[in-house]
Amino acid sequence: MRLSRDWATPLTMGAFALMATTGILMFFHLDSGFNKVAHEWLSWVMVGAVALHATVNWTAFKRHVLDNRGGRAIIAVALVVLACSFIPNPSARPGASPPMLALRAVMAAPVKDVAPLAGRSADELLAALRAGGFAQATADTRLDDLAQRNRDREAAILNIAFGGRPR
Repeated sequence: MRLSRDWATPLTMGAFALMATTGILMFFHLDSGFNKVAHEWLSWVMVGAVALHATVNWTAFKRHVLDNRGGRAIIAVALVVLACSFIPNPSARPGASPPMLALRAVMAAPVKDVAPLAGRSADELLAALRAGGFAQATADTRLDDLAQRNRDREAAILNIAFGGRPR
């Protein structure tokens, strides 16, 4: 296949539409399903499409960079903004997100302490965990000990504890 504006430009436009739409959805926290994954992975399509578009429009691209003060200024501003994006944010809190901290706290707690959070008695939660394949569970067993550093087991335990069905 020959490099051509006939497909490089529409590919760039399509990739831009995908990136813009998913980016705006993420900005307003309206993303769902695979929006974030699509945004992250399809950014590679955007990079490739822009590279192809620049290649087939090389003469115009050079003119914008070499002969156009406005074009150079826009590119310079974009590079400065990119460089600034690597500056650490002093207002950002170090460490995990609040939901992750809560999850870690629940997983570090014994069954008897998690049961009230799940709206169950310790005996009810123990019975559910044992029925779900965690026969070694006792009231003093920590959930992370049951999970044995296995995310699938962790998900199953949380599913059981908070009303889901065992997998």
